[in-house]
Amino acid sequence: MKETDREAVATAVQRVAGMLQRPDQLDKVEQYRRREARKKASVEARLKAAIQSQLDGVRTGLSQLHNALNDVKGINTIESLKDVKDAVVRHSQLAAAVENLKNIFSVPEIVRETQDLIEQGALLQAHRKLMDLECSRDGLMYEQYRMDSGNTRDMSLINSYFGSTQGLSDELAKQLWMVLQRSLVTVRRDPTLLVSVVRIIEREEKIDRRILDRKKQTSFVPPGRPKNWKENMFKILDKTVITRIEGTQADTRESDKMWLVRHLEIIRKYVLDDLIVAKNLMVQCFPPHYEIFRNLLSMYHQALTIRMQELASEDLEANEIVSLLTWVLNTYTSTEMMGNVELAPEVDVSTLEPLLSPNVVSELLDTYMSTLTSNIIAWLRKALETDKKDWIKETEPEADQDGYYQTTLPAIVFQMFEQNLQVAAQISEDLKTKVLVLCLQQMNSFLSRYKDEAQLYKEEHLRNRQHPHCYVQYMIAIINNCQTFKESIVSLKRKYLKNEVEEGVSLSQPSMDGILDAIAKEGCSSLLEEVFLDLEQHLSELMTRKWLLGSNAVDIICVTVEDYFNDFAKIKKPYKKRMTAEAHRRVVVEYLRAVMQKRISFRSPEERKEGAERMVREAEQLRFLFRKLASGFGEDADGYCDTIIAVAEVIKLTDPSLLYLEVSTLVSKYPDIRDDHIGALLALRGDASRDMKQTIIETLEQGNTQVNPNYVPIFREIIVPSLNVAKLLK
Repeated sequence: MKETDREAVATAVQRVAGMLQRPDQLDKVEQYRRREARKKASVEARLKAAIQSQLDGVRTGLSQLHNALNDVKGINTIESLKDVKDAVVRHSQLAAAVENLKNIFSVPEIVRETQDLIEQGALLQAHRKLMDLECSRDGLMYEQYRMDSGNTRDMSLINSYFGSTQGLSDELAKQLWMVLQRSLVTVRRDPTLLVSVVRIIEREEKIDRRILDRKKQTSFVPPGRPKNWKENMFKILDKTVITRIEGTQADTRESDKMWLVRHLEIIRKYVLDDLIVAKNLMVQCFPPHYEIFRNLLSMYHQALTIRMQELASEDLEANEIVSLLTWVLNTYTSTEMMGNVELAPEVDVSTLEPLLSPNVVSELLDTYMSTLTSNIIAWLRKALETDKKDWIKETEPEADQDGYYQTTLPAIVFQMFEQNLQVAAQISEDLKTKVLVLCLQQMNSFLSRYKDEAQLYKEEHLRNRQHPHCYVQYMIAIINNCQTFKESIVSLKRKYLKNEVEEGVSLSQPSMDGILDAIAKEGCSSLLEEVFLDLEQHLSELMTRKWLLGSNAVDIICVTVEDYFNDFAKIKKPYKKRMTAEAHRRVVVEYLRAVMQKRISFRSPEERKEGAERMVREAEQLRFLFRKLASGFGEDADGYCDTIIAVAEVIKLTDPSLLYLEVSTLVSKYPDIRDDHIGALLALRGDASRDMKQTIIETLEQGNTQVNPNYVPIFREIIVPSLNVAKLLK
């Protein structure tokens, strides 16, 4: 009330302010007051009259209710109205019967017509007649239910009379389901038929809703209701989708190794075509609230999920696992399928659930990696066995475009790796990296076997140097393969790794390089062994009396080495370069070994001079040969031949008093010279007394020779025959 009073005062103040805006209006204050008083009196009078009128009305109503109550109390019972009630019910039944009389008498005829229409495919007309039959039946049964809900006999009688109605309904439903099963074909050939089916289902849905609403009031539900044809329609479509997916497998593994690839490709094509048809045509035949495309998309996705899980549970081979995972993880969401522009924007691939769970994918990948490991081991073993068969052929190995001997082993191995990596890359980057690591790990093991087989090949040849016929050529090919393997490994990693620091991959390269270098080194050594086996006879002539008198041993050595190195020209540069340097070193070492063998002792200054000059000439001859062989390598290895010349200088010396100085100069150049080497060298001269030999050796032993850090030992491996220093001094 206080709030109302405040509002009234505010309104009054506003009205007064409006009346007294000018000074001359103050003279009319009394006039205004009387006018407002009259208005107030008038309003109060009207209010009183209205309240009085309301009170009179209430009084009259109460009086009438009181009289009615007295009248009701005056009636002793309503039993006298039972007859009236029964009459009303009978009248209602008769009215319903009269209303449906025509339909009741014509039921058999309508049933026949409806059956004919169904058979003719006139589904809309057939449904209209079916609705008339059901309406007559349901109307009579409802009136009977209202009259006597417990009278099952009469209800059964009505239902029996209309018994064919349910059969017609079922037959019509069959026809509808058949159309829906072929809906993707029907919508292209005869969309009107599909629209008719949908209209019939919509009619039935409306009838279902009306009957269910009435059930809440009367509890009456006619037979066969609700039909739920819309729900059944989606079940039929779902079953049709599942059947369509399952029916795409035309082959088995036994009949076609590519069965899974074909199966998945057919699924892809069918699903894409079906969804495009559904998006462009079927949506026009269904009411929007059916969301037919969204529902079909969900059905296809679910059916594919079930099918992919079934396939994943089978005992798949490695290539089949790859095909399945590639399809599931990549193809399904690509533009070739769900990501196709014709399905946009209704299909958003980012919202699609995975067809296979991460656990299943992980299990498949584990199985794939396990199978792939076994396969790679078997493939590598087979490749090596095949290559070994080539090693004993009577024909030379093939040469590459640069003329270097090679076998097909590196190409076969890395083609296999490449194929598996390409396949893995289709699935995921992670799998690609895992497969690369696997390939490199197995490559490590394979190279160890390769090394062992090359060693066995060499040993077998040494037992019979006539066999295999092309031993040198195939050993060259084995050496060259090492370089090819190195290059291929680097190329493979560059192509399939994003960066070189990926765990487990970069660490494998030094290990493999080491094995490959060891194989190549062993191969080069075995080839040089071939050379020196042929040189053995001629090397044994050096520093002998025959040599001094004019042997052509060094000429033969040079010709033999050059002949072998004509074949060695087929060795790739990195290894050929090292091999040439090693051959140079070994020839010089063998020459020096001949010096230390005490095969001859010069008898006179003339012989010493002749022998020393011959050594110098042969050193220059060897220098010329190895310069020729090393041309193009950009390195100078003349120092090896200088050693022979330095030794010759000691032999050539004519003044024995300077012998200590000459020997000490030799030792300073070649600090790995031992006492037995000096003793053998002095014995070769043949003119040094025992005391001189002893003095020179003892003095040199007391000296402190400074070793050049870049010096490469050459005398270290030269063993003087078991002839002690005491004997050499005699």
